[in-house]
Amino acid sequence: MQADFNRPVLAVDTGTSHLSLALRADGETRLFHQEVGSRQSELILPEIRTLFRDAGITAADLGAVVYAQGPGAFTGLRIGIGVAQGLATPFDTPLIGVPSLDAAASLPPPQSCILAATDARMGEVFYAWFDTLNCRRLSDYQVGRAADIRLPEGCAFSDGIGSAFALEEAPPFSGKPDMPTAADFFALAAKGGYPAVHAAHAGLLYVRNKIALTAKEQAERKART
Repeated sequence: MQADFNRPVLAVDTGTSHLSLALRADGETRLFHQEVGSRQSELILPEIRTLFRDAGITAADLGAVVYAQGPGAFTGLRIGIGVAQGLATPFDTPLIGVPSLDAAASLPPPQSCILAATDARMGEVFYAWFDTLNCRRLSDYQVGRAADIRLPEGCAFSDGIGSAFALEEAPPFSGKPDMPTAADFFALAAKGGYPAVHAAHAGLLYVRNKIALTAKEQAERKART
């Protein structure tokens, strides 16, 4: 399936507490990026309608929908992919999933060993290592304690990026807590390297099976701290 980047393209990122939407149409990118907490499901469709209205298009005009594939907030990611599928299905519009850590790693200048790490809650972070000079991922997508992150073998640390660097228990490397917007997901998708699929075949990237601590685990963590 082929995406058509000569037509308008919508990008959706709901993997954090922000609602981030980008619409590229007629050479202009319109961006909505706002901290909304738990109001993503309430605001996402009205904000997309506003973007469409301002650009003078409808969902039928889209050449592709780009969405944040994760890892990230479980409920938020499902809201994003659900809306993306809903917009795409009636018109057989291609969907392109871009991993959230890839989008974060694209923010610094290209370097040979970048750590992208984001807050995974429950005292853990999502992370992966990237060689963005050569467009390669150097590790699996992982989740764990920030203190346990290690350099890939043979890699000399270049830079760090992502919300994990704002945590009290941050990774043991230097880095900026910047995070991508939906426009960054669009930019990566437009470069190629991520497959365009039918809406029915779109999926999310999960690296954690557990989405919440039990009451016992919460009490044990509180006792340790």
